[in-house]
Amino acid sequence: MNGAHVLGIDFGGTKVALATADARSPLDFSTRLRIPTTGGAEQVVRRSLEVARGMVAAPAAVGVSTIGVVRADRIRLAPNVPGWEGMELPRMLRDEYGDTPVIIDNDVNAAAAAELRWGALRGVDVGLYINLGTGLAAALVVDGRVVRGAHGAAGEIGYLLDPTTDDCYADGHAPLEELVSGNALAHQGSALVGRTVAAAELFTIAGDPRVDALIDGALRRLAQAVAILCITLDPARVAIGGGMMGAADRILPRIATLLPQAVPFPPQLVPARFIDDAPLLGALALAVEAAGVT
Repeated sequence: MNGAHVLGIDFGGTKVALATADARSPLDFSTRLRIPTTGGAEQVVRRSLEVARGMVAAPAAVGVSTIGVVRADRIRLAPNVPGWEGMELPRMLRDEYGDTPVIIDNDVNAAAAAELRWGALRGVDVGLYINLGTGLAAALVVDGRVVRGAHGAAGEIGYLLDPTTDDCYADGHAPLEELVSGNALAHQGSALVGRTVAAAELFTIAGDPRVDALIDGALRRLAQAVAILCITLDPARVAIGGGMMGAADRILPRIATLLPQAVPFPPQLVPARFIDDAPLLGALALAVEAAGVT
């Protein structure tokens, strides 16, 4: 295995990130590229695989992180990216790589795999990774491994119900994600202030009671959701990652305050190690796993 190179591919909503690395030192990228997701979804995948061929001719193993949920034959729960819902990504990867070991998982599970191997969840037997980004999702760790669930959809906490409404998945809703995610805060915050604002900017707006109330309500619901997950799973450690962690000084204290009040055995609460390119690092972690490197 010495000198063998692995390939990681992260299919995101606005870009595809690719990296190669020595399987023994995967955090030191040998090559790293990004390409935009212009054109149809299948065209993006085929162009990405073509780029990957130029990066490494015969990878020892391949790890793939993707939006949506990975079923045996296609991608599900990816309604926000045109062409991705129902796409036969697993088949396309099998056609491309043949007998080369390939592991494919959703982006949040992949990020959790990176945290397990090299980051904030290293050495944890039972843990929880929460991704606060454009969307909202979690990864559950049991026996030191990410639990994917019977249908690959474990941790899709954006679909948790809001007790104040009857909205649910069958109606096209993701109730918790519509309240707590970066997209939700940006949409609601823009309506409040009368101009387009990103979620990150909302946390910097001082003195507007409407914005304060929006953020306070979102963080309260987030903290409650994390507490419910902790009561259910009994994790030793919870790692929080994702693009919204630029406001960690507002987010983490709110969760930390509730956990000892609500959870019989409160877990350790920590920021994730990897924020930028976490799914790409996760793809490399999956590739290392596929290569059999311990």
